[in-house]
Amino acid sequence: AVERLPGVTRERFLRDIYPRRKPVVLTGLELGTCTTKWTVDYLSQAEGSKEVKIHVSAVPQMDFLSKNFVYRTLPFDVFVRRAAEDKHKEYFLTEDEKYYLRSVGEDARKDIADIRKQFPVLAEDVHIPEYFEKEQFFSSVFRISSAGLQLWTHYDVMDNFLIQVTGKKRVVLYSPRDAPYLYLSGTKSEVLDVDNPDMEKYPLFVKAKRYQCVLEAGDVLFIPALWFHNVISEEFGVALNVFWKHLPAESYDKTDTYGNKDPMAASRAIQILDRALKTLEELPEEYRDFYARRMVLRIQEKAYRNDYG
Repeated sequence: AVERLPGVTRERFLRDIYPRRKPVVLTGLELGTCTTKWTVDYLSQAEGSKEVKIHVSAVPQMDFLSKNFVYRTLPFDVFVRRAAEDKHKEYFLTEDEKYYLRSVGEDARKDIADIRKQFPVLAEDVHIPEYFEKEQFFSSVFRISSAGLQLWTHYDVMDNFLIQVTGKKRVVLYSPRDAPYLYLSGTKSEVLDVDNPDMEKYPLFVKAKRYQCVLEAGDVLFIPALWFHNVISEEFGVALNVFWKHLPAESYDKTDTYGNKDPMAASRAIQILDRALKTLEELPEEYRDFYARRMVLRIQEKAYRNDYG
């Protein structure tokens, strides 16, 4: 289980918790009036009928790799009411479809999500725990999910606080060390059902150590960069993610608006590796196998950490 710690101050977080690079649930933090105010009625009238782009899925488990959902646009007030109900009189796909809003910037390709810009009225109700320097701030992402919706397992390249404002979420996490067992495709895992994985298809998945927590309204989960997370909304709920830059600003890809593009040096290293593997194709198979194994050993020797607990 992920450790739960009540009333952690900024100083204690930075001194004792942050350097450990492990997820932790912070409880009892001062988050503003949002935890009591954000009812369905209040949310739907606070920001009115401005259009929002949402994910709509006929099944609870959303899969980013096979894209088993569609993007649709709804007025915000209509969306909130629909997301809060189990069965819909009006729907796009099915009467029990699930909805998910992940706020984006004005131009999603160029602008980051910032609750102060996209939802200024609601932003007034939130006090974000700023346990990082002002200039490290990257984005604040407003999220609303239907009950039962499950998001695919993925990692982000920035540290973040997942602030559960209302409703209840279950979060399953995996350490960056367990990447070899997660069947990755880019930043995402192919294993959708982490509770009942297909063991014939994903035999190594059992080796991944599972960390789990349940976030109640008012809880804040610290998810360190590179930690994989899979989120299921056990109830209709509203959350806010705050991402900040843990590395020097120039390490990150300037075109990254979501906080999930690999750091510049990592992208370059992967491109170089791909070229090296292409070069190995000039050799016959047994030589290719031999030199590939030598390369793996060299990577382990030069780049792996040996101090993981």
